[in-house]
Amino acid sequence: MPAARASLPSAFGLVLLLALVPVLAPGNITLLNLGFLTFLYVAQGVAWNILGGFAGYVSFGYAAFYGLGAYTTALLWLAGWPPLLTYPAAGLVAAAFSLIVGGPTLRLTGPYFSIATIGVGEAMRILMLNLDRITGGASGLNLPTAVPSKAWFYLLALLIAAAAFTVAALVRRSPFGLGLQALRMDLEAAEGLGVRTALFKNLAHTLSAFIVGACGGLYATYLQFVHPDTVFSFTQSISLVLITLIGGIGTLWGPVLGAAVFYAVQDYLQTSYPTFHLLVYGVLLILILLFEPRGLVGLAGRLWRPLAAAVSRGQAGAGAGRTG
Repeated sequence: MPAARASLPSAFGLVLLLALVPVLAPGNITLLNLGFLTFLYVAQGVAWNILGGFAGYVSFGYAAFYGLGAYTTALLWLAGWPPLLTYPAAGLVAAAFSLIVGGPTLRLTGPYFSIATIGVGEAMRILMLNLDRITGGASGLNLPTAVPSKAWFYLLALLIAAAAFTVAALVRRSPFGLGLQALRMDLEAAEGLGVRTALFKNLAHTLSAFIVGACGGLYATYLQFVHPDTVFSFTQSISLVLITLIGGIGTLWGPVLGAAVFYAVQDYLQTSYPTFHLLVYGVLLILILLFEPRGLVGLAGRLWRPLAAAVSRGQAGAGAGRTG
């Protein structure tokens, strides 16, 4: 597990650095909000990448897990639960639903699987809009206004993002992760080698759904309001796909970089040029798919290799000069 071991210390150092932000800038609400939403996207992008990147099953229906997590937290909070205890419950409900829908959908492959997940996500949105007595229907649910501070939300989102990254790093180089990569490359060959593909696909689906569901729960307490058209929206699902493709699908750091770029661009463009961000994402996605399928991680590697080679040659030349 060399890659996982190398990445985790770097991630730990980055987390410690980011954790200092509420201490150094406690009154900067804009910065804390930006950090919170970015970390939430990081956690979801990393979670989606476990199934979509490692296993190669591109899902457009993760809003179903996000929305179920948000409503689980909302309903339990209104029932008197402390918000912090609702997040694991939100993840468990999302994971349980992933097992229900994963059975039939994960039997499909390629575009058939992706199309089926779109149907699941939209079906959940419509269902929740019609369950007025439970979800508030088209009016949504208003939640208690007594919530923790912005710094608390910032640090908790950072913790969830760090936990998601750690899980992904450990999965990637474990026998489980190697099995996911094998079925991504060739499903039939993986089965022929004894990989329990059905089990591995469902485990990846459930694990990623748990993380996304917990994120949905955290978002509900942060916003103090949930609505089916927001938490079950197709935009939510497509955002996770874009984040991972922009950063580098199947890579460890790709969703982290992708989420940072995605939310920064979205926040600026939606404020300055409403709806223009969709055009920017479309152009960016086309450019990545055409010229650098591994996203920002691949681009960074392509730029780093010549630089590292030049430094190595310089050091070798200096060593030869001293010897001479």
